[in-house]
Amino acid sequence: MAVGETYPGQRAYRSYLELAFPVMRHVHIPVSRDQAMLLMAAINEIFLGVDIYLAHSISGTIVPNEWIPIIFGPVAGILLLVAGLVALRNRPLAVALAMIVFIASIAVGFLGAYFHIVRAILPYAPPGQRVNIDLLVWAPPILGPLTFSLVGVLGISAAWVEDPPDSGILQLWGNRRLHLPYSKTRAYFFLVGMGALATVISSVLDHARTGFENPWLWLPTAVGIFATVVAVSLGALERPHRGDILVYTGAMLLMVVVALIGTWLHISFNLTSEGVIVGERFLRGAPFMAPLLFADIAGLGLVALLDPRESRERAVR
Repeated sequence: MAVGETYPGQRAYRSYLELAFPVMRHVHIPVSRDQAMLLMAAINEIFLGVDIYLAHSISGTIVPNEWIPIIFGPVAGILLLVAGLVALRNRPLAVALAMIVFIASIAVGFLGAYFHIVRAILPYAPPGQRVNIDLLVWAPPILGPLTFSLVGVLGISAAWVEDPPDSGILQLWGNRRLHLPYSKTRAYFFLVGMGALATVISSVLDHARTGFENPWLWLPTAVGIFATVVAVSLGALERPHRGDILVYTGAMLLMVVVALIGTWLHISFNLTSEGVIVGERFLRGAPFMAPLLFADIAGLGLVALLDPRESRERAVR
């Protein structure tokens, strides 16, 4: 359903957030959905660099290839913030700069996944033993680097203006237009679903090292699968109802709760029996930042509910 359309008996709404929560009609949000998505992409790039630095520090020596995402993340985030400032005066230049960063982010993600896959196989082992579940469980997280690629795809989606909103028609350089098979809003829901799926798979592979002995470990698995199904299902609906948006919102909030619980459990696991913080335990123990990826995907999912119109369009009502 496009912005402004209604079902019989419903008032017009400007976003799915207003459809689910009518009180939001009276709340002014200073940025558009795409602007918020680009800001989150910049923040994600920076935090990915920090998170990967901590992960790669476990071995005690960071090899040259491992420095690529560590350096790229913060640099990409800063460039995207600069692009946001440039967009205030020169939107085409800002889009060009952002596109370069996002394409590079996609490449870094796939390159990292390749390096991790190489670490997870035994190329000279007998046939049938070169790849197995144990290798995938104990190897570096194969899907982890693809977070860079997800951020890149989300960023590219947000960088291009959709005119009219929710039409699936993107304005490219000059007078060129790209017609998508579905609206940008639905594309965001699909991407959020894929992000939730990658997150839950990474969580399962990580927790499989413990044999799922702790019942709490089943919580992110169940919630992650639920969020994936809900997000993809919502993307498949052309005319979602208010109840559909409420279920989706609930799934995203559950992801946030899982992130908070997981972070608390990981930090508690890394503390000594006296509750003392030891840096080495946080470095080599349970990754305390990993559960926050659930909240990150949820944040992207909630941003997808915002008003899709550009700021100048929203100023004219």
